Amino acid sequence: MKALIINRFVIVHALLATLPITAQTTAINEEKFVTIGGIEQWITIHGDDSSKTVLLFLHGGPGSTMSQYDDTIYGYWKKDFILVQWDQRGAGRTFGKNIPADYDENYWVENPLTVAQMTDDGIALSEYLIEQLGKEKITLLGTSWGSILGAKMALKRPDLFHAYVGHAQMVSPANDLITAYHKTLEIAEKQKDLESIAGLDSIGPPSYDNAQNTGKFFRIMKQYEREHSTPAPDSWWKLAPEYDNKTDSKHRYDGDDYSFVHFVGHKKMGITAMNATVDFLKNGLEFELPVYFIQGEMDVLTPPEITRAYFDTLKAPKKEYFLLPNAAHGHNQAVVDTQYKIVKEYIIE
Repeated sequence: MKALIINRFVIVHALLATLPITAQTTAINEEKFVTIGGIEQWITIHGDDSSKTVLLFLHGGPGSTMSQYDDTIYGYWKKDFILVQWDQRGAGRTFGKNIPADYDENYWVENPLTVAQMTDDGIALSEYLIEQLGKEKITLLGTSWGSILGAKMALKRPDLFHAYVGHAQMVSPANDLITAYHKTLEIAEKQKDLESIAGLDSIGPPSYDNAQNTGKFFRIMKQYEREHSTPAPDSWWKLAPEYDNKTDSKHRYDGDDYSFVHFVGHKKMGITAMNATVDFLKNGLEFELPVYFIQGEMDVLTPPEITRAYFDTLKAPKKEYFLLPNAAHGHNQAVVDTQYKIVKEYIIE
């Protein structure tokens, strides 16, 4: 009898050993305010498997949040990564959480945005994510204004990050606007677009002492970018239901204005331009982590000749430059596909 029991045990054990072992995964879905830099700031954390690598997205603008959009753009990434969206200081729900009920333009003047403060915010958030999610490091993906923030964070605290991925990398934005202006005027003259030529002539080349002129220039420039690039599908910009309301819409709209004015400056209000404080050619040439740039060939605001020259000059343990022929300054499918390729194939081994 004892021998029979032992034999049965051996047989059962052998059978169990041949069965596939399925690892248990735990999804993470959090949307909340956390204290960063002394104020409550909005973040979302989504992933199908909490053991995966954390990606922190740094939106553009400043003020152009991404947390409100449905899963169409990055939703399929959740199977491979933990995705973190952040409404930065002065933007979206973070803006709405911290403004007084009766705020006006005096609030804008008395509560300036600075690159240094927002860089410190990003570092504090990164430290929070590493601690809360039990990671050694995370990965940064910055777009446009977010590329300033991402590069600053990576330069200041490389120990926190696997790598930095910059899309539409800004280099010396106040100076680069001059190049962008002349490229835009050249396109307008080539197309004999008399209305745009008149508009550009009326404001002249940068720098501008008011946000209205910068906005006027951007509208003309972006028109040409749209005409010469493959756009993102309209479905990308569908609002998630919980963000599709008047309160959130107002906070996004007002925060976008507030952030933009601080980025480009407005002399009459006494607001100094944040973009005038940034020049990576002077103090952004030595990275201690891998750096990857994604550049749209039809980008006028941060054109290839500027980003490529900066990329060729900077030093990093590893670096790659991806030039996309049908992309401009903003997102499209080629940009998102390249972001995924970089993180999946170059960073996560």
